Amino acid sequence: MPQFQYTAMDGNGKEKKGKIEAANEEAAASALKEQGLFPTSIKAQKSSDKKAVAPSAGGAGKKKGLMNMSLSLGPVVIKQKDLTIFTRQLAILLDAGLPLIRSLRTLEKQSKNPALKKILGETANSVEGGSTFSEALAQNPKSFNKLFLNMIRAGEAAGAMEVILNRLALFMEKAARIAGKVKSAMIYPSVVMTIAVAITSGLMLFIVPKFEKIFTELLEGQPLPGLTQFVMGISKLMETQAIPGAGVIAGVVVLYKIIGKSKKGKYALDWIKYRMPLFGPIISKSSISKFTRTLGTLMGSGVPVLNALIIVRDTAGNEVVSNAVQQVHDAVKEGEGMAGPLAATKIFPDMVISMIEVGEETGKLPEMLDKIAETYDEEVDNAVDVLTSMIEPLMIVGLAVIVGTIVIALFMPLISIIEKLGGGAS
Repeated sequence: MPQFQYTAMDGNGKEKKGKIEAANEEAAASALKEQGLFPTSIKAQKSSDKKAVAPSAGGAGKKKGLMNMSLSLGPVVIKQKDLTIFTRQLAILLDAGLPLIRSLRTLEKQSKNPALKKILGETANSVEGGSTFSEALAQNPKSFNKLFLNMIRAGEAAGAMEVILNRLALFMEKAARIAGKVKSAMIYPSVVMTIAVAITSGLMLFIVPKFEKIFTELLEGQPLPGLTQFVMGISKLMETQAIPGAGVIAGVVVLYKIIGKSKKGKYALDWIKYRMPLFGPIISKSSISKFTRTLGTLMGSGVPVLNALIIVRDTAGNEVVSNAVQQVHDAVKEGEGMAGPLAATKIFPDMVISMIEVGEETGKLPEMLDKIAETYDEEVDNAVDVLTSMIEPLMIVGLAVIVGTIVIALFMPLISIIEKLGGGAS
């Protein structure tokens, strides 16, 4: 019987890890639930002693093996945009009174996305076979993360699936909008900077050297102005060091990727991003918005606070925030409130701490977290608008100064040439 590695929460909210033998993932989850554990992750244990399948007569076994190999090259994954649309549509169908299986089959027939169609078919088959909706979705962990699965489990436990799905869809729509805002804030200056570098490089590598030849021929050893010599020196440096420079840039990119793969390295990079001028406040505000919205949505849906904090930690997307949430989780597990441990992390503003403290005192923490998220959504919007309005003129002025300097540097010797030609003509 296959073995599965699991991560689960016990009744006290403590995380437990171990192995269990079961026929499949659904059976493993059922066995863990019987033991009083709430599984958050179940993965089949890899076996190193799997035997190769012997080919059958006529090469049929070989063909079948190749077919299976080609089908398992990569898991089918639903894109976030398609997942949001599916969640909203399923909520509408359930609100209209359609049973879950019929709703899944309806969406499967309507879907034009092959990945979504395949997963909906598999999910409907599993539910028809006796699995719960959350167990069926758990078979595709690449498409449905811990947040999604735990929200569905909460909906099943409360008997309010359509309410949870509507809340999930709203959560994903808001998260996608904020993520899009942050991306646009990053992409715009990157595009402008790329164009500026391309224009400047073109002038320095192709235009300036031609003018240098003209000046050498016409000025006959006459010294060039200091600014012209400076620009031509940079041009020669770029021309001779282009390949080593490209190698250095490629090396920096590779080093960044390598550092980002380790937990400590990713923490260091996220810490730098958090404190970057201009972009740091946007990253900080968007992280707070995501943290409060995710935690508020989970707690408002009935997910226990310790489970909710673990899910928030795993879906934060920022190691600085993940570490802070882990500290809060450990403190809450010992019986403390959230406000004190959050303040101790020193990455959340006083206003956020105060609002969470009020939410804990009044027993309306999920609602307060949602209000914080809405407030910071607006702050992200404003910060992006301010950044864009600042960067646009700065980029234009910067490009104008660089190009203007090059033009002036090339124009100054031309005055001497014109004067020389004019004097020779008279």
